[in-house]
Amino acid sequence: MRITVFGALGSVGSRVVEEARRRGHDVTPVSRRPGPGGEVGDAGVVADVVRLSEGRDVVISATRPVPGHEGELVAAARALLAGVAQTGVRLLLVGGAATLVTPRGHTVEEAPDFPDALKPIARACAEQLAVCRADRVADWTYLSPPAVLEPGERTGAFRVGGDEQVGTTASVEDLAVALLDEAETPTHRRQRFTIGY
Repeated sequence: MRITVFGALGSVGSRVVEEARRRGHDVTPVSRRPGPGGEVGDAGVVADVVRLSEGRDVVISATRPVPGHEGELVAAARALLAGVAQTGVRLLLVGGAATLVTPRGHTVEEAPDFPDALKPIARACAEQLAVCRADRVADWTYLSPPAVLEPGERTGAFRVGGDEQVGTTASVEDLAVALLDEAETPTHRRQRFTIGY
């Protein structure tokens, strides 16, 4: 497969690039600043999305804004959806965990111990998901990581769910495995899914 990865220098994006290459895919890493063997582009600019998705099979976006710029997530979601709608390429978007429903029946963000510092990014991720769900043209899939996502081991052994939390933790490496599994065998078209241990 020919795969473009936005946010390729970040924690998730770099592991997605590594996992895709491990599986033998043709990967184009994209970031806003020059990197080794990659392209420069902005997921929030429709023209960049069109340019970097033409002729590809899948676009994966793993961008994450710095604190204070959370709104960039929503702008990027709109630009990504608009861009891939023009090129007809499938979009896999890494989002947030805040809107996942916990076994107690509330969302992750509604938990009493949810940190105030994370509320701006949680709200942005909720809006990002809403933008995807409102889209009627693009072929998108939204992956919500579990509440705790940290570098660790690539196990390939995780549970997969939809809107309900299936575990509170996962490694970034296994999130990359889940993304590439979805890219290779689409099972959540125009849906959100999640993973967890």
